[in-house]
Amino acid sequence: MDQLAAMRALRRVVELGSFTAAADALGISHTIVSRQVRQLEQQLGAQLLNRTTRRLVLTGAGKDYYEASRQILDAIDDADRAVGQHQARPTGSLRINAPMAFGTLELANWLPQFIARYPELNIDLVCNDRIVDLIEEGFDVALRLTRDLPDSTLVAKRLASSQVMLVASPAYLREHGAPAVPSDLLRHNCLTYTLAERPNEWSFTSADGARETVAVKGNLRANTGIALRTAALAGTGIATTASFIVHEDVRRGELVRVLGDYTIRPRELYVLYPQNRHLSPKVRAFVDFASALYQQRDWD
Repeated sequence: MDQLAAMRALRRVVELGSFTAAADALGISHTIVSRQVRQLEQQLGAQLLNRTTRRLVLTGAGKDYYEASRQILDAIDDADRAVGQHQARPTGSLRINAPMAFGTLELANWLPQFIARYPELNIDLVCNDRIVDLIEEGFDVALRLTRDLPDSTLVAKRLASSQVMLVASPAYLREHGAPAVPSDLLRHNCLTYTLAERPNEWSFTSADGARETVAVKGNLRANTGIALRTAALAGTGIATTASFIVHEDVRRGELVRVLGDYTIRPRELYVLYPQNRHLSPKVRAFVDFASALYQQRDWD
């Protein structure tokens, strides 16, 4: 006896209310459905259905077996669908949301590789520095750089850590001097990122593990790290920014890292997507691609 086939037959009989309807739904004969259920009862040593001329009624044992077998069959069907979706070629439109600086300076560098791998996808990339509601605004997936993710129903997968550094232009440092300890920042023009949890409180950890927070001041606040980078390059002041935004400027000497003996808590890069029973092929492809990318390279 094929027990799974017999379990499916029993389920159809119970849910459709007759052997005939179950046979039609399964595409087999009434005789086969009846025999499968009878063999199942014989194997279990218990009667599962009370049969009358008008209706079929589950016995007590039948109710327990039906519920358990229904869960098993649902799990098998889910597994089959998951594999099918995993193997399906990603197509359609993929809406991605990302922070402005990350989307412009980082994601834009590797997104063409993703598009080349999945040419049937149409990418709609929206970059901004506000927290969007993925479901409300129709996004399939988002990338976030944050220290603490808020509670939500979204699935979040951590990809990498993004280092944070303080930078200033050589011209600014020649004019104002370089800070030697965090408290020296009180005498400097500090460029702040307004979407940080506490924009004017910069926290540092020394080499010996001591922590210090400084209440900084400055004449420029911005909600994008790109604007702060541009202002720092112009000699406006000292900016705290993700290293992926300024690492090329630092390499060329156009910006100089300050307080390099101190560390700032990094931000974590996450990929987020709505919680569904199974990922669509296009979202799965993007999540897998981003995960593999950041596992294979030393970011920042």
